[in-house]
Amino acid sequence: MSNPAHATTGDGLMAALQALSALLKSRKPASEAFHAFDPVPQLLKNVRVGDANAALNAQSVIAAIAAAEKELGVGGRILVRKSGTEPLIRVMAEGDDSELVRHVVDRIIEAIPRQAA
Repeated sequence: MSNPAHATTGDGLMAALQALSALLKSRKPASEAFHAFDPVPQLLKNVRVGDANAALNAQSVIAAIAAAEKELGVGGRILVRKSGTEPLIRVMAEGDDSELVRHVVDRIIEAIPRQAA
C-alpha cells in the first residue's frame, strides 16, 4: 500500500525508488543485493487429451505423479493440471537435476491416457 506521505499514485515509480534506496543503503552491487533465488532446471510439456478430468483421475497418472514426487524428493517439485482453455494436461517439474526432471515429466506423460484426443 502506498504511504500518502510519499505519493498517492505511481506505485511502480515509488517501488523503483524504494528499491534504489535499499540498493544504496546495502552498498552492494544490484546483482548481489537483488539476487533472491537460484533458478533450477524446469520443464513444461503439454499433452492433448480427450477428457482432462478422466485423464487426471486415472490410476496410472496418480501412481506416476506419486513416484515422480518420491524421486525428486525435497530437491524438486511437480505440477500436473488441466488447461482451463484447451483439452490439455500440463505437466511441469523442476529440480536440481535436469536429467531427472526430464525423466519424471516423460514418465508422467507416458502414463496419461489419451482416448479421443
